[in-house]
Amino acid sequence: MQTLGQLAEQIGATLHLAADDSADTPIYSLSTLAKAGNGQISFLANSKYRSQLVDTAAQAVILHANDLPHCPCSALVSDNPYVGFARAAQILDSTPASAQGVAASAVIADDVSLGENVSIGANAVIESGVELGDNVQIGPGCFIGKHASIGRNTKLWANVTVYHQVKMGESCLVQSGAVIGSDGFGYANENGQWIKIPQLGSVLIGDRVEIGASSTIDRGALDDTIIENGVIIDNQCQIAHNVIMGENSAIAGCSVIAGSTTIGKGCTIAGMSAITGHVEIADNVHFTGMSMVTKGISEPGLYSSGVPAVSNKEWRRNMVGLRNITDLAKRVKVLEKKFK
Repeated sequence: MQTLGQLAEQIGATLHLAADDSADTPIYSLSTLAKAGNGQISFLANSKYRSQLVDTAAQAVILHANDLPHCPCSALVSDNPYVGFARAAQILDSTPASAQGVAASAVIADDVSLGENVSIGANAVIESGVELGDNVQIGPGCFIGKHASIGRNTKLWANVTVYHQVKMGESCLVQSGAVIGSDGFGYANENGQWIKIPQLGSVLIGDRVEIGASSTIDRGALDDTIIENGVIIDNQCQIAHNVIMGENSAIAGCSVIAGSTTIGKGCTIAGMSAITGHVEIADNVHFTGMSMVTKGISEPGLYSSGVPAVSNKEWRRNMVGLRNITDLAKRVKVLEKKFK
């Protein structure tokens, strides 16, 4: 529970009180404008929802000063209401710990280094030489391989697999089913037979990195795969061996990055995108959904390649044109020569 005054101060907002409220009015949780009631706070970050603001029963709303005249209740005025909402959600977060204490069924090697207040869930396996920092939470069924290290305040949900020698920084969050440090896809072909190349590098993960459910980050072949500070990775993403993801970049669900590609800082990769291997992407490059990236990009900006859905009739007509485009290009060249 927080009071309106405490929340306003903590998220850096200016408090405007309704007649029946005070700075000590308690706030217990968050909700949407349409469903919020007494003791709940909501937010308005998009003016198209202003009609819901007028009728909201929320105790208070986080909003921009432009929307204050339309607010029927107390308001926390912020230059960026969505960021204000995010900070309020952190303060009022009721998500439980992934583990409480050290479960009797956890299997922990004798030489594991445990920081203070470490929690390890049922049936987790922590192998020899592992280092766990202060306040680390290891959920039920997790596996932490030999000589891996996990920094303080990092939280792993159930059934996360961290392979040997992986190093993870502080205040990271890993969702269930993620696999970190599995072998990269390295093989040589000899007369039609695949010869496996042992993957001898590791994965280095910075601070404040979040990794979604069932995502995979492969270990490097010789050097390491590197995920820098502040990167966020959605569910079911594939990060191949020796990829480098720059600080504060983000990759959305079902996207893939092939091996030895470098992603710059502050990049965003929308869902179901695919980036080929051995290319470099500059800082502040942004890909829209279903982008297929086949070469490096040296200039920041917005890039797209996915084809939006259209009616089947229109798609068939477009495919006819595409099928004939080579012949059309030849005819245009002939016409150009003729007119010259």
